Amino acid sequence: MAPLQYLARRFRSARTWIVLGVLAPVGMLVASSLMLLDLRQDAWDKAEQTSKNLLQVLECDIARNIEMYDLSLRGVVDNLKAPGLDQVSPELRQLILFDRAATARDMGVMIVTDENGDNIIDASTVPARKVNYADRTYFQAQKAQNNLGLYISQPLFSRLLGSRMIVLSRRINKPNGTFGGVVLGTLNLSYFTRLFGQIDLGRDGAINLYLRDGTRIMRYPFAETDIGVNIAGAPTFQGFLREHSGSFIHTSVRDGIERQYRFTQVGDLPLILNVALSTAEIEAEWRGKALVIGGIVLVLCGLTIALSLLFGRELRRREAMQAELEHLSLTDALTRLPNRRAFEDAFTRATNDTRRSAKPLSLLIVDADHFKRFNDRYGHQVGDDVLRALAGRLSASVHRPQDLVSRIGGEEFALLLPDTDQAGAYLIAEKVHAEVSSLAIGSAGIGAGALTVSIGLASGVPDGKATTALTDLYRLADGALYEAKVGGRNQTRCAKGQDTPAGSQTRPLQVVRGS
Repeated sequence: MAPLQYLARRFRSARTWIVLGVLAPVGMLVASSLMLLDLRQDAWDKAEQTSKNLLQVLECDIARNIEMYDLSLRGVVDNLKAPGLDQVSPELRQLILFDRAATARDMGVMIVTDENGDNIIDASTVPARKVNYADRTYFQAQKAQNNLGLYISQPLFSRLLGSRMIVLSRRINKPNGTFGGVVLGTLNLSYFTRLFGQIDLGRDGAINLYLRDGTRIMRYPFAETDIGVNIAGAPTFQGFLREHSGSFIHTSVRDGIERQYRFTQVGDLPLILNVALSTAEIEAEWRGKALVIGGIVLVLCGLTIALSLLFGRELRRREAMQAELEHLSLTDALTRLPNRRAFEDAFTRATNDTRRSAKPLSLLIVDADHFKRFNDRYGHQVGDDVLRALAGRLSASVHRPQDLVSRIGGEEFALLLPDTDQAGAYLIAEKVHAEVSSLAIGSAGIGAGALTVSIGLASGVPDGKATTALTDLYRLADGALYEAKVGGRNQTRCAKGQDTPAGSQTRPLQVVRGS
């Protein structure tokens, strides 16, 4: 039962409820914060998976189409080696060299040039349109390297169509292995615009396609000024080159917006594709939820704290009221001294402490002499004034915190003196007589010396011998008080059978004053 009683007492404490009122909101804040962090992580995981899926779809589409165009270029290179090809008509030669890929929606032109860069075979027209490509970078690269393979150019304006495009080219070798020209096909940038435009990445999202040298082929949303720009030195592009695929967060050098970049190399091609999502837009939905949930939690926490404080204040008020009632129950209303109940509690504690410490305990019982005469002569109001004044003089007679002066009934008072032997208690009794002898009530015409007191003294020491039992102190002191009254009042008498003070061999501990 003791632990249960302790818990019940703790839960009645205002401090406990205030602490709980603070800890509960803290717990709510921690739990809601963890939940919001989990929701935030879900938003990032969703964005990561979305960008990854988009990147895979786009990369597969681009790789497949370029592979298809490259197969057409390879077919032209192989078919040019067919015997007797130069003997057939231009129309038949066109059908032999070029398949239907040359007429695909976003395919611009497909032509064959000689070693000087002149257009000699055109997939679109017969005869071939007169145009020279010897100055183009892709032509010079194919001419310089025998095994270059498929070469993808930077974005260019078509000399035949006037539109933006990239050129896919392969080298043609003569039978002796020397450079014989180039077969090329152009891919309009409208293909990438249409492909990327089907995807909604938000206001600040973007899709970019780069060559490995840092040249931007396409960006969505489209801006003409972005096409052909080289960003090889930008931190974001350096991140693309570090591995085949991956993701990171960085601020764009183009517009200063922080984005999550998901990137990959397009097949075995010298192309890098990335999907960039604005971090602010990734967290936008989460922020909305966080504001709502956070607001609700803060309101609830505020209400919890407010109610806990109010409840704690009410408990403190009740505790203060209870303490006041407790104090009043232990205080004499007239003299403001501890009452008989307080005296009994203190006497019990003092006797227990005395048994443990083996130190003496003394008790003085003080009674106002002929007090009934004061009431009869001056009235009860004056009698009350006399009792209050007497209580003040008794309190002035002791100075130690452990000494207790209490009113135990009517005009009777008690002085409980722990750690005080008989001689010390006798000195206190002498001081009481001296203090009372100077008491005067001017408003009632009562002069000094008009009031006297009789005192009964008893002391006890728990030494294990045949000494006075501590619980008998009150009875012995009361008996000594009776002896003082019978002996003429205004004196101190010690309990019968108790030792005389140190230094007095035969003189009884007794002071007799004029009645």
